[in-house]
Amino acid sequence: MVKKAFYLRIDDDIELKLPDERDATALFQLIDTNRAYLRQWLPWVDYTKAEEDERAFIRICNSQFQDNQNITCAIWYRNQIVGSIAYHLFDWANRKVEIGYWIAEPYQGKGIMTKSCQALIAYAFDELKLNKVEIRAAIDNHRSAAIPQRLGFVQEGVIREAERLNNRYIGLRLFGLLEREWRAQQ
Repeated sequence: MVKKAFYLRIDDDIELKLPDERDATALFQLIDTNRAYLRQWLPWVDYTKAEEDERAFIRICNSQFQDNQNITCAIWYRNQIVGSIAYHLFDWANRKVEIGYWIAEPYQGKGIMTKSCQALIAYAFDELKLNKVEIRAAIDNHRSAAIPQRLGFVQEGVIREAERLNNRYIGLRLFGLLEREWRAQQ
């Protein structure tokens, strides 16, 4: 049975939607235009060399969505794609998930990612009945780390040499938010 597409309207300007293959061109162009900026923090950028790479990624993500393994969304701001946000592989046994995200540099500082994260956090706790949401950010990526801090996450630690990025290993800051902590903030 094929599930319906995932969609969250956040406000008049921001929507989260599962991308389909027709979105591959816009997503690839956004990645390609922001390649130098994104590759500072994201190891997959160098593997996204052509529109077909993005199309294949969309197919994988949508297949995983059908299997309840993840939800990957394009972030739409004023009717154009500006980034992506995802629940990475669900840990259903432990009722937790990690949120990952990226946004094109010109759209930073507008609250788009914070609002997108807020929406996925609420969905994780209210709809999916999860106990914990995690976010990881490269140690030196202060803009990315500011989002979970702003949203009441606790920094639980640093995972040393957790990710290979541009032929070197980088550490990641691990942030966590429990469902009861989130409810107390509401």
